[in-house]
Amino acid sequence: MTLQMHAAIAASERLGGVEPLVDGHEIGNAPTMAADLIPRLCAMRRVVGATGFAVLSCSGGGSRIAGKLVPVLADFDRPDDEADEDALARGAAGRALVAHLDCSSLPLVWAGPDDDGPTLHADCRQLVVRTRMADAPMAGIAFPVRLGSLGNGLVVFEGEGLALAAGPLFDLHRLCYRVMTDLLKLEMRKAAPRKSLSDRELACLQWAGDGFKSEAIADKLGLSVHTVNAYLGSATAKLDAVNRIQAIAKAIRLGFIA
Repeated sequence: MTLQMHAAIAASERLGGVEPLVDGHEIGNAPTMAADLIPRLCAMRRVVGATGFAVLSCSGGGSRIAGKLVPVLADFDRPDDEADEDALARGAAGRALVAHLDCSSLPLVWAGPDDDGPTLHADCRQLVVRTRMADAPMAGIAFPVRLGSLGNGLVVFEGEGLALAAGPLFDLHRLCYRVMTDLLKLEMRKAAPRKSLSDRELACLQWAGDGFKSEAIADKLGLSVHTVNAYLGSATAKLDAVNRIQAIAKAIRLGFIA
């Protein structure tokens, strides 16, 4: 059941009832900056009645998750002495989150020091893993996101009045995959060489990615075949790729082309 749920979440394009809450943002389009994702996360936070959220990426790679969690984006409504966005990534809480990310694709819920944890509707009690986190400042839910070579992490919501049912649970998990994908793409862009691709280079890459050969691309863009190949060659070099196919794949991962 866990593997089936994981596959459904990772592959599904249906966002269900949560989608209209995302303040008019196109979920499928990669944002230009992390701030573009905050309205999405705020809408998701309202669905579960949370007061804060955090997106944590995991530095470990390979088939097992063993790295450290790094806060990528966070917004907590806590007292000043508790508003440490690194708190969930460190210590026992961080180790528990990494261990869960490594072994399960189900959401993880926990109780805070002064409550019994999120209110779970009967239809979703078997769809989550429950635990205790002694050093967590309040109750929370963490949605694991595993994206293979692109990266892994968790989207966390916390608050004292969290409530969950199966429908919103699935929808929110799908949205977490989208959010994490967009944030990791942004991180990849920041780490990439600061060499901008021209409009012509992007156009040639897009047509090549759609399966067109140089002759057809030249005809569509009104260029010579030699010029198209030159644009594709320069784009390949700027993307630090070994060939055209790798350049297209990298441009897609970085959100430069669709």
